[in-house]
Amino acid sequence: MKSVFVTVGTTSFDELIATARSPPALQALQSRGYQKLVLQVGRGSLPQPQPSSSPAVAVEAFRFKDSLAEDLQGADLVISHAGAGSCLETLEKGKPLIVVINDKLMNNHQLELAKQLHRDGCVLYCNCSTLVETLQSMDLSALKPFPPGQPEKFASFLDKVFGLQ
Repeated sequence: MKSVFVTVGTTSFDELIATARSPPALQALQSRGYQKLVLQVGRGSLPQPQPSSSPAVAVEAFRFKDSLAEDLQGADLVISHAGAGSCLETLEKGKPLIVVINDKLMNNHQLELAKQLHRDGCVLYCNCSTLVETLQSMDLSALKPFPPGQPEKFASFLDKVFGLQ
């Protein structure tokens, strides 16, 4: 069963949750063969069950879990707020990612992260008003794998800086 996982991390981003479960978004997901939508709503409002206009897409929601690793691993597509932790954890698992910018944040560093990851070819990004259009037109095969981290290089750099090498 093809599934989509939506995460807002520890924040609240009710606009993303509402947009992701809207009839046009569910229709776009259904047309792409997705059958399940899992919403991690964080501190936001848990959505009320509603009769689905797209019964082919089952919708589940929860606030928090100790780890999202299982949800990320089981997802065929991840839609996330632009928090660095959420983006990097998703990319490290090799999952296709759509980053949704929260336009209501001041000094929006998340936009900078999303733009850079997009320039690197690793993610698609949009805002809530363009999410449905992004779902309809996305080409996930064009996304590049996220390069793995190289912590040994950073450790070596620190060793040199502090004269330990």
